[in-house]
Amino acid sequence: MRGLKGKTAIVTGAGSGIGRAIALRLASEGVTVGVFDINPAGAAETVKAIAAADGKAVPVTCDITDYAAVTKAVAEFEAATGEGTAILVNNAGWDTPMPFLKTDEAFWKKIVAINYMGPLHMTHAVGQGMNARKSGRIVNIASDAGRVGSSGEVVYSGCKGATIAFAKAFAREVARNNVTVNTVCPGPTDTPAMDAFVGSGEAGQKIRDAMVRGVPLGRIGVPDDYPGLVAFLASDDAAFITGQTISVSGGLSMHG
Repeated sequence: MRGLKGKTAIVTGAGSGIGRAIALRLASEGVTVGVFDINPAGAAETVKAIAAADGKAVPVTCDITDYAAVTKAVAEFEAATGEGTAILVNNAGWDTPMPFLKTDEAFWKKIVAINYMGPLHMTHAVGQGMNARKSGRIVNIASDAGRVGSSGEVVYSGCKGATIAFAKAFAREVARNNVTVNTVCPGPTDTPAMDAFVGSGEAGQKIRDAMVRGVPLGRIGVPDDYPGLVAFLASDDAAFITGQTISVSGGLSMHG
């Protein structure tokens, strides 16, 4: 991709799953990646994988629900690289499937803190520098749950819908300063989070089989299905694209 080599990026939730795959792809394009994750062991594994492929990465332990911690972590990463962050990928997320009427306020607050407030914290902390430098790329990893809804993920769906709307509005505010903001919406994906969602054994396999039947391309996603689009949106090839929401779901959802 044009314009990625030599830049710096922060990827949240990069210690596993889709976040790790995105971090590896950006590093392969010559980007120095800040591997932000609340799990230091996971972040270290991602950095090890990037280093093994001759890439550059910095592990950063960060709780994105804590704004003070976020600003400190961003400052530490930028001090380590010696430059401002050029690319931000808001990937970190969390959910536990449960009917909404069986949830409680504490559960709602945790979902909102991670899936909505987390991207707001990161965008505010990193976006100020981008706006001042008049250059930046922000890519939010939302979910098709935020576009069409998902049973058992009501609050999560609401957060992802809010993230989509936030990205569009913020894209309008910063466009004049050459900062783009776009959103990628994965469909069902084979990750540790998916394992927790569907469970194991025969019951879990039945849920997986039902998901596959609903996808025109005949499978659920894998983490490597998304980094190419993220790299494109972060590159100079996508310099005239902002405020867009793109589903990557094997045709499960098709939006005009």
